[in-house]
Amino acid sequence: MVADLWQVLMGQISSTLVRAASLAQSREFDFSLPDSRMRIVADENMPLVDELFGALGEVVRLPGRSIRKEDVRDADILLVRSVTQVTTELLKGSQVKFVGTATIGTDHIDLPAMAAMGITVASAPGCNARAVAEYVLACLSLMAREQGWQPSDRRVGVVGLGNVGRQVVDLLQRVGFEVSGCDPFVVSAAYSGLPLVALDDMIDGCDILLLHTPLSRTGPHPTFHLLNRERLVRLRHSQILLNAGRGEVIDNAALRDRLQQEDAPVVILDVWEGEPVVMPALLEQARLGSPHVAGYSQEGKWRGTAMIYEAWCRFVGVKPTATLADLGLPTGPVLPCPQTDSLIGAIAELTSSLCDVARDDAALRSSLTEGDPALAFDRLRRNYPPRFEFSSCTITGPVPVVLRSGLKALGFQMATN
Repeated sequence: MVADLWQVLMGQISSTLVRAASLAQSREFDFSLPDSRMRIVADENMPLVDELFGALGEVVRLPGRSIRKEDVRDADILLVRSVTQVTTELLKGSQVKFVGTATIGTDHIDLPAMAAMGITVASAPGCNARAVAEYVLACLSLMAREQGWQPSDRRVGVVGLGNVGRQVVDLLQRVGFEVSGCDPFVVSAAYSGLPLVALDDMIDGCDILLLHTPLSRTGPHPTFHLLNRERLVRLRHSQILLNAGRGEVIDNAALRDRLQQEDAPVVILDVWEGEPVVMPALLEQARLGSPHVAGYSQEGKWRGTAMIYEAWCRFVGVKPTATLADLGLPTGPVLPCPQTDSLIGAIAELTSSLCDVARDDAALRSSLTEGDPALAFDRLRRNYPPRFEFSSCTITGPVPVVLRSGLKALGFQMATN
């Protein structure tokens, strides 16, 4: 499984590089490396920027949400995450020629405006997809332990079958959930073995509804307020709704009202409409909340920066001077074998150390009591504890046969005794 995921990742990186190289060949690019020194403005929360981009010139780190026009006026490269709105207003009059976003989505970037300004944009599709999928599994394993069910008892609907959605489907099927998908851009022949259903049928027929769509306001299938008041009313008592995509995909005011009713569903939110401002009444009614950290694994962050660095190098036609393998990055922890014969129970025990969603929920609730909850939201993201993906972690001690194959299928390593 790990080898398969690595091949997928390499394919995504290769695709990103090919697109960047094509753009570089389509117009003149006047940076001469290494003779010229550049100015790189980067979100302070992006790891490995100095290690990968530092040889190009001066790196200036700033809070992503507060990057302003004057900050990028003399910059050549802008490196962002989802909290920075990259618009004409931000970059007009600057010398920025390359914007790299270490994120899956690009809804925070005005792509047509960038194209009109002759600015190339590179993203990192799939960089943290595995991390989001593991966050989802951590949440569901906690719900299974609390509510006393097994994966085979629950039907799961995954809305959005892009990089993240496909990883979520893969993990949940390996654990034993019955999974169906909903994505207007995916046809059944392209996703063999996964039943595809309409969203309204999924709402009526699934016990768990997972949202992993990008945010779009126009086009044939806009996702803004995809779950509107009319659809939220149809959610059943005890049905689980989890959003780890984009906050605006759910009408948050309508969801708040729905959760105040006696037959309310169980709601888990990692993303929020209007974040970093979180609606207190909505968080109060949600079962779990977190500050947009579902994709915050160490590996996901590293991959995101590496993917846009590779895209930059291909764009200007130079050979990368460093790779992730060169940097000697740390691996995940050694974990004791869970004391249970239930795979979903074992996942709950392991993820309580790796991806502690209960801790994240408590921290977010506490932040709303501070003088500026929006600043506290960003601080929680900036100071998020290091979190490693399953494939970086080793389980030690005798692992029961009933658990061994399942844990290995999820990517965990087994210590040799």
